[in-house]
Amino acid sequence: MLPPLVQLTVNGRPLAVAAPADATLLDLLRDTLALTGTKRACDRGECGACTVVRDGRPIYACLTLAHACTGHEIRSIESLGSADAPHALQSAFAAEDAAQCGFCTPGQLMAAAALLATNPDPSEDEVIAAMSGNLCRCGTYPKIVRAVRRAAATLRHADPAGPERAHG
Repeated sequence: MLPPLVQLTVNGRPLAVAAPADATLLDLLRDTLALTGTKRACDRGECGACTVVRDGRPIYACLTLAHACTGHEIRSIESLGSADAPHALQSAFAAEDAAQCGFCTPGQLMAAAALLATNPDPSEDEVIAAMSGNLCRCGTYPKIVRAVRRAAATLRHADPAGPERAHG
């Protein structure tokens, strides 16, 4: 008997994917869809390395059952930008040296993207609060905050309508 289908949209692509009932969204992204940018680390929702965006809100893919995403839109780090056309967040993280070992960076970027989609001009405290679910083992928190605020400014100047319209 085949596992039931999960019908969802991943990075703009509608999909119907067979997944066991106990498969997490992280399993589906990494193992089934080969979207390995989302990192597996703690598997307990404590570090944020697996952060993706579901319907505009950051979630931990390691704690979310794949079947709970039926009918939802998921954005992983692969949706954010590319080497040839980096998203303003990716450019800002590089400019501020916010990614040292880089392991937490995909989750950090997705949490930041969700923040900027709803708040195009966050204060330092708002960035800190929004990023509080994402741990950085290298301790680059001040650089991450500066990078998010730099990207926010870049996106505001690129499109006054907001970052989601310009880069979503």
